[in-house]
Amino acid sequence: MPTGEPLHAVVLGGGLAGTLAATVLARHADVVTIIERDRLPEGPVHRGGTPQAHHTHVLVSGGARALDELLPGTTRELLDHGAQHIGAPNRLLALVSSGWYERFGEMQFLIACSRSLLDWIVRRRVLSDPCINVRQATDAVGLLGGPKQVTGVRVRDRPTGQTSEIEADFVVDATGHGSAVMQWLAALGVPAPAEVHIDPQVFYSTRLYQAPDTARDEFPEINIMSDPARTDYVKAGVLVPIEDGQWIVTLVGTRDHQPPTDETGFAAYARSLRHPIIADLIGTARPLTSPRGFRIPGNRRRHFHDLPDWPNGLVVLGDAACTFNPIYGHGMAIAARGALALDAGLQRHGIGNGAHDIQRDIADEADLAWEMATRQDLRYPTTLGPRPGPVARLQQRFLDRVMSAATARPAVAAAQLDVYTLSGPPSRLLAPRVLLGTLLGPRRRARIEPPLTADERPASSRPSS
Repeated sequence: MPTGEPLHAVVLGGGLAGTLAATVLARHADVVTIIERDRLPEGPVHRGGTPQAHHTHVLVSGGARALDELLPGTTRELLDHGAQHIGAPNRLLALVSSGWYERFGEMQFLIACSRSLLDWIVRRRVLSDPCINVRQATDAVGLLGGPKQVTGVRVRDRPTGQTSEIEADFVVDATGHGSAVMQWLAALGVPAPAEVHIDPQVFYSTRLYQAPDTARDEFPEINIMSDPARTDYVKAGVLVPIEDGQWIVTLVGTRDHQPPTDETGFAAYARSLRHPIIADLIGTARPLTSPRGFRIPGNRRRHFHDLPDWPNGLVVLGDAACTFNPIYGHGMAIAARGALALDAGLQRHGIGNGAHDIQRDIADEADLAWEMATRQDLRYPTTLGPRPGPVARLQQRFLDRVMSAATARPAVAAAQLDVYTLSGPPSRLLAPRVLLGTLLGPRRRARIEPPLTADERPASSRPSS
């Protein structure tokens, strides 16, 4: 390990997790180098290494607060560039098995925008730090050191194919779901950790629309949620207002109900959802793109934190450690909260020690999102993965009752939203008032129609005057 000054940290991957790790490391090292395989765009445009970026992304409030703690003022800048503050549930209209949620006042929120806008705003802020630099068009191909200590990385320049070594006091792997860190660690003599993969075999199809002029300001998000316990409710869809007066619409289905990627099929699939509101709305909008499909990789967790020994000088962050089904909207939030855990660990231990403890802290930040995603996904009959036991099935019955009660009971809805947005612990659901509301169930039958205002309804569904 290098022993002289300046302290040098290396981040593998220049996506969201990597750039947030870099801004943290800049507080603890003199020089931070980001190794990025792509050429980073100058503005809010997609880059080749993020195929999922064309699909719907939201930042739940627990992640938005973490992002602002890392980079103060970032969510304000996103909103200034057209990102939408989606209050929940006042501006988040969700259809669950029992019906539509009531439109209570704001309890939590989401930040909704294109992934390219969010990445650009974060990247621009991070790279304004003079101690952070980027080596673009460069692949990480291995780690230096041994099983007790990582001392740097081996990289390969894409244009020339030339390989070189970079010494570092600390390395963060944030290369995403495709990370080769398992092979790199094996080459150093580090045993492979347990790996859990829970794959609901879910497919996306996404299309971008220009919203009609009458639906530009404060238009709500529409979320028709799937119910894996009912084959007639397995399809899902979401319409999310984003910047520039646009709607991003994602249709979701499992292996046996894959949403089409042709224009006619996309419209027909939207119409086949258990409520036609998304189909009615996109019928009033102008398509900006063709439908684009994506096979999500499922949920995968590598238990680096459970290894008995871990090399100092290395941390694995973001999707390289834990990947979630993106339908639940937690991936970006966990990247931000993991970066906060990295910062807290480095404050306690410094660059030279405590990497294993930091890895455990990062894993702790992912626990709740992992539990929520996998518990739900394991209910799909097509899911590949270990089946839930009796305790998990009992927990799910309780959560189903929470969801039903939340449609019409504000106290239950508030607790549920606190947990979903990573703003409160699961124990919020056990508060006496919440438990009582859950036991009693909804005060009235849930709505069968979305709680849209007269101005929000598509013209075709408005009553004639």
